[in-house]
Amino acid sequence: LTESRKHRSQLSSIWRALKQRPIALVGLGIVIAWLILGVLAPVLPLADPVDPDMTTRLLPPSREFWLGTDELGRDILSRLIWGARISVPAGIAVILVSGTVGCLLGALAGYLGGPVDVVIMRAADAILSFPSIILAMTITAVRGGPGLGNALIAVGIVLWPEYARLMRSQVLYLRESEFVTAAQSVGAGQRRVLFRHILPSTDAPIVVKATLDVGAAIVLTAGLSFIGLGAVPPTAEWGAMIKQGADKGLQYWWYALVPGVAIMSVVMGLNFFGDGLRDALDPKRRGR
Repeated sequence: LTESRKHRSQLSSIWRALKQRPIALVGLGIVIAWLILGVLAPVLPLADPVDPDMTTRLLPPSREFWLGTDELGRDILSRLIWGARISVPAGIAVILVSGTVGCLLGALAGYLGGPVDVVIMRAADAILSFPSIILAMTITAVRGGPGLGNALIAVGIVLWPEYARLMRSQVLYLRESEFVTAAQSVGAGQRRVLFRHILPSTDAPIVVKATLDVGAAIVLTAGLSFIGLGAVPPTAEWGAMIKQGADKGLQYWWYALVPGVAIMSVVMGLNFFGDGLRDALDPKRRGR
């Protein structure tokens, strides 16, 4: 009961700190708005995002088609909202999985040390030695070529080492702390010390990094789709939409601009929220 009250007190303190940073709440609102639009896409009065209509192909924004149409006459607004069902949740899912795996491996490396540390960190260093997009392209190609699933797996493999390194540094610092020594002195085992005492104290930097990295995952996934290794047409995915629009040139400016602005808005929203969350989770910054 005491721990529950303490947890609620911490959450309320963080929320009060966030309310003092309106730009962070604006960023959170942007991301939530896209998620809600994606969830409601099947029930909204939208045109079919896949069914072509060659009589309305490549029309500019108008009262009938607010964001124009694409080369197959499909409503870009409809495809944009349906694309939010893929791009935003995909970025969140990739970070949840890769962050969890990376944090677990980093915690084991930092706490156990020795050969475990060497193997995990050398594997992380090997992945980090390659440019992210090049390595993601290679992994996608090895797994069988274009496909949203392959692209997401590639992005996850590319991103986990950053979490492993961050978690390892946190664990190395905390394992020498007095509360860890006290737990060990009363007979707490390695598993209990690691998962009960050390890991709960590492949540702040991990949460902030994960929030910021969702945008990076969305951009990287869109980049793979842009070069033809991500979502396969006719799937409505923002990166693939940018690629299709870029092929048409500046004459049909709305085609690539609209999904590009959508990606930019989500990434900016996540950055705004991540910056505010970083300050809210840092007691030294809350009063500023």
